[in-house]
Amino acid sequence: MSMLIPSDRRRAGRVSLEPHAFELVDVSRPLLRRVAPRSRGKAGRVQPFASASMASGAGEGAGRRRHPLPPPVFTIASSLESPAPSLPPGVPQWRVSLGLLAAGATAGCAVEAALYPLDTIKTRLQAMRSGGGLRALVQAGGGRGLYAGLVGNLVGVAPASAIFMAVYEPVKQRVLKAVDADRAWLAPLAGGVAAGLASSVVRVPTEVVKTRMQTGEFSNALRALRTIAAREGRRGVFAGYSSFLLRDLPFDAIEFLTYEQLKKGYASAVLGGRRELNPAEHSVAGAIAGAVTGLATTPLDVLKTRMMIDGGRGQYAGVADCARQILRDEGPAALLRGWQPRVIWIGVGGSIFFTVLEAAKKLYAPKAAATGVLAGEPHPAPK
Repeated sequence: MSMLIPSDRRRAGRVSLEPHAFELVDVSRPLLRRVAPRSRGKAGRVQPFASASMASGAGEGAGRRRHPLPPPVFTIASSLESPAPSLPPGVPQWRVSLGLLAAGATAGCAVEAALYPLDTIKTRLQAMRSGGGLRALVQAGGGRGLYAGLVGNLVGVAPASAIFMAVYEPVKQRVLKAVDADRAWLAPLAGGVAAGLASSVVRVPTEVVKTRMQTGEFSNALRALRTIAAREGRRGVFAGYSSFLLRDLPFDAIEFLTYEQLKKGYASAVLGGRRELNPAEHSVAGAIAGAVTGLATTPLDVLKTRMMIDGGRGQYAGVADCARQILRDEGPAALLRGWQPRVIWIGVGGSIFFTVLEAAKKLYAPKAAATGVLAGEPHPAPK
């Protein structure tokens, strides 16, 4: 006797049953079996399987079976990842997005407020044309006013971080559903680039004002924004936009990809999938991801800082011209200026950001009234 069962259709760890994905199999053979996969892959590779049986004990040929079939069952098995996160019953998508907005704003403001002095020192080092390092900076009075522009910066950081997370998670989940498991690393990469691009509209003016205030040009964020807009126009407000994207799009993509891979590898190799990472483990993964990314993108950060300080004055014709002038006048070492505070700042910042982010996502996530399941967390499918 033959009957229809769904063939293997898995995307990013999720097994989905589609109306057209059924094949005839002989139910006289073992009930739970692997159907030959249609997905591409290396020959001989064992694929996750999905099999189903909806058979009754009565019917034609039932008396000829040596072993009667069990009661009606519906079984799905996967040898790899658990199902992708989905919404609990009754929770609208806008409520999940609102939680991500709040989580992003909370994490962004927390790390910015905690590490603003290090960022100020890094910016002033990069703005120095004579070199000399930290000692020269302190002797010149660069150690004063390390919190200059913090309040005004937080006004821009909160919406920028909120936009970032509201874009990152949906894009990551969409890519996870669209690619095979062996290419799941593309999800955080695409999410980081898309989120960085979306939030840049707010982040660039905020960064311009912050940079000008950190170098002592202005003492008030609102006055700085008005003055820059009046004197230099839109070009001044969005000064260094191309260099900002050149730095931050790779930065966001690399940092989130590194963090996700560290988290996934640790959960698999060390924890063995027995539990989720705790805050201390999130903190270490975030610190490593931040430090590695901070060092790798320091030359891009130097270019961004110089372009934003220049504003609309016209000293540099573009990012390439800025790089040429720095290499010609100051040498290659200038492109790594400020890397020490940057690595410390972003390493510690990654630790704070990802720890607060993970906690905030759980705090702000909606719960289904009936089940109490967090939105975005795996939960049993309705039967």
